[in-house]
Amino acid sequence: MKKFVSLLLVSMLGGALSLGIYKFAFEKEVTFIAPQENTSKFVTASYNPTTLAAAENIDFTGAADKTVHAVVHVKNMSISKAPSNFMEYYFGSGGQPRAQIGTGSGVIISPDGYIVTNNHVIANATELQVTLNNNKTYKAELVGTDPETDIALIKVDAEEELPYLVFGDSDYSKIGEWVLAVGNPFNLTSTVTAGIISAKARDLDETDGKFQSFIQTDAAVNPGNSGGALVNTNGELIGINTAITSQTGSYIGYSFAVPSNIAKKVVDDLLEFGNVQMGTLGISGQDLAILNGRVEGITETEGVLVADVLPKSGAEKAGLKSGDIIKKVDNVKITRFADLTGYLRSKRPNDQVNLSILRNDNLKEIPVTLLENTSFTYTIDEIGISLQEQSDSDRKIYDNQNGVIIKSTNEYNRRLGLDGKLLIGINDDKIKNIDDAKKAVIKAKSYGMMSIVILNEYGERERLVFRN
Repeated sequence: MKKFVSLLLVSMLGGALSLGIYKFAFEKEVTFIAPQENTSKFVTASYNPTTLAAAENIDFTGAADKTVHAVVHVKNMSISKAPSNFMEYYFGSGGQPRAQIGTGSGVIISPDGYIVTNNHVIANATELQVTLNNNKTYKAELVGTDPETDIALIKVDAEEELPYLVFGDSDYSKIGEWVLAVGNPFNLTSTVTAGIISAKARDLDETDGKFQSFIQTDAAVNPGNSGGALVNTNGELIGINTAITSQTGSYIGYSFAVPSNIAKKVVDDLLEFGNVQMGTLGISGQDLAILNGRVEGITETEGVLVADVLPKSGAEKAGLKSGDIIKKVDNVKITRFADLTGYLRSKRPNDQVNLSILRNDNLKEIPVTLLENTSFTYTIDEIGISLQEQSDSDRKIYDNQNGVIIKSTNEYNRRLGLDGKLLIGINDDKIKNIDDAKKAVIKAKSYGMMSIVILNEYGERERLVFRN
C-alpha cells in the first residue's frame, strides 16, 4: 500500500512538472485586456479626447439625403466579337457578336438631365442606360468626353425635373475635412460611405507623363463607384470618384476623385465648345521635393522648378526663365507639379494667371496669359507624331540645327525610337519651325505619301516613308 501511494505521488509530481515545462517552453502567452477607463497620467502627444466627440456631432444625414437622389446607376452595353473557332482566333477575324454590360455611377448636375460620369464608365458603349434612385430607367445619350481627365458628360430626357447636385469649390476643400462617397458598388444602388480628405493634388504615377491631380480620401470606394459623387457635409459636389489603389481590385484604404473644379470646367467646355479647351503655361518643370537638394544652389524643397520654357508660349512672352521656382499661382500654394497642373486644368486659353516665382532668392510676381497648346505644338495625325518648337536645351543638344522636336508619338512610332529626335524635313521641304511643318503636311497629303527626315543627337540622319 505504501509503495502504491509513493508511486502515485511520484506520478502526480512528474505530470505537474511536465505540464509546467510544456507551458513555459511551448505555449505563447495571450493576454486579454478588458475595456476600462484611461486612468494613466500620460497620453501620447497626438491624443485628443475631443476628436471622437467632434465626429459624433457631425450630421451626415442631410448631405446623404441630397446626394443619393442625384446619383444614378449607369449601365454600359457594348457589342464585341469573340472568335468561335481556331482559325478565327489565329487570324484575328470573324467571330460571333457578344453583348457585354459594364456598370458604374453618375451624378445629375442639372434639373434637365445632364449627368457627369467617368470616361471609362461609358467607353465603347453602343447603348447607355441610367437608373435613378427611384428605380426609373432612361436611355442616355453621350454629349462629350475627355479621356485625359477621365470625365464624360451624358444626358437623359425626363418629363419631370430631376434632383441634382451643385458644384462646390474643390480648391477650398481641406485635408481632414469629412466627405461622403455615394455610388453603386457591386450593383448595390445608393450606397453611402464616409471618410476624410487624406491628401490633395495626388499624382498616382509621376512617371507616366499624363495629367493627374486627384483628391485622395479614405471613404470606402469599390468597383461600380466610378463616376459617383464625392460631397462635403453641405452636400456640395467636390469630386467625381474615379480610382482606387489596390492589389486585389477592391478597396483597401484609399480612393481618388477628380476635383470638382476640373470636372466642372470639362463639362462647361463640352457644352460650349464640344471639346475641352486647355490653357497651357508652356514650361517643362520638376518637383523640388523629388530633386531634394540634388541641384547645386537650390535649397528650396517646395515648388516647381522651371526646367525649360517653350518657344512662343505664354511663359516665354511673360519672361519666365529656366531656373525660376514657381511658389504660387493666383495665391494658391504650389508644393508639387500636380498642384500646378491641377489648378491650370480649371483654366482656358487666354485666361491670365499670376505666378509668384523665386528667382535668385528674390520673390517676383509675373502675370502670364495661357495659350492654347496648338499655338506652339502640332500633331500630324496621318503618321502619329506630335511636334514642338525647340527649347533652349534642345538647341544645345542639336547645336542650333534648324528643325522641330518630335515631342510624342503613337505606340508604333515609339518602338522606332522617334521621341525626342529632331525633324528637319518633310518630303522635299526643309523644316525650320511649326509653320513650315504645317505647310509641308498640306502639300504631302495630295501625294498620298509622306517621308520625314530626322536627326538624332549624334548628328545622324534617317529618312522614314509613310504611305496612306
